[in-house]
Amino acid sequence: QVQFVESGGGLVQPGGSLRLSCAASRNIFSIYTMAWYRQAPGKQRELVATIASGGSTHYVDSVKGRFTISRDNFKNTVFLQMNSLIPEDTAVYYCNVLPTREDYWGKGILVTVSS
Repeated sequence: QVQFVESGGGLVQPGGSLRLSCAASRNIFSIYTMAWYRQAPGKQRELVATIASGGSTHYVDSVKGRFTISRDNFKNTVFLQMNSLIPEDTAVYYCNVLPTREDYWGKGILVTVSS
């Protein structure tokens, strides 16, 4: 069993930045690809960014060039640096492995982009 705890969200103006963190209860980063997901109001949860155990990254088109996923294996933490935020980025953000494990979902963290 692994628990994820997301943090770093909040209210930010359009064009602003936030850095999300996801702490895992044990070291799984050398085994799994890690991913950030988000769920906007009234929409299905979507995959935002992934980082493989080897370090390769992938992003959904809507965040390419604005978001950066990274990880710290020693701290069992994965990060999502979000720049040039737009209102469409408003969502609850979650981390999980890829493919997802239903029993690994945390509470998520709310990001609101609004003026």
